[in-house]
Amino acid sequence: MSAITELRSRTVVLRERNIDTDQIIPARFLTTTERRGLGRFAFHDWRQRADGTPDPAFPFNDPANRDAQILVAGRNFGCGSSREHAPWALLDLGLQAVISAQIADIFRSNALKNGLLPIVLPEAIVEELLARPGIALHIDVASSEVRLSDGRRFAFPLDEFARTCLLEGVDQLGYLLKQEPAIARYEELNHAR
Repeated sequence: MSAITELRSRTVVLRERNIDTDQIIPARFLTTTERRGLGRFAFHDWRQRADGTPDPAFPFNDPANRDAQILVAGRNFGCGSSREHAPWALLDLGLQAVISAQIADIFRSNALKNGLLPIVLPEAIVEELLARPGIALHIDVASSEVRLSDGRRFAFPLDEFARTCLLEGVDQLGYLLKQEPAIARYEELNHAR
């Protein structure tokens, strides 16, 4: 997992509401625990026409969005089943953050555990971002802020443990393993008593 301290990127926009994990990555592609390569299946059924060719109208098929690392989506993003493959697919697609007015709790948890930053902002702000595809944003993880080029700043909720893991580029197990010397010292002291 790579550390995320700040992110500067243009946005790619999916205006749809209630984007569930089966739309993010259809169940038929959940045949692997390998994370690499899952990006090609992200939003698969929306990215392809009925004949299997890419739909040029879908935002992720637009070459202008190829390097966008921030997805702005409609309300209730990541609803549906618990599917760790969903954040894996989004990360492999090149995304590092998802902004919405509401993000499903299980998706949010899975995203944070895998280094994808889920950001919840007020509905009015998200609607503004949805109406301005490709806008440049600056996300500062340490201060939990999204900054617009006009100087406006919007705070987003991020618990301290998740922030620490993102800033250090570790998952929960990695965080515990970094504490191993302190744990060993504690164990030594308690066994000596």
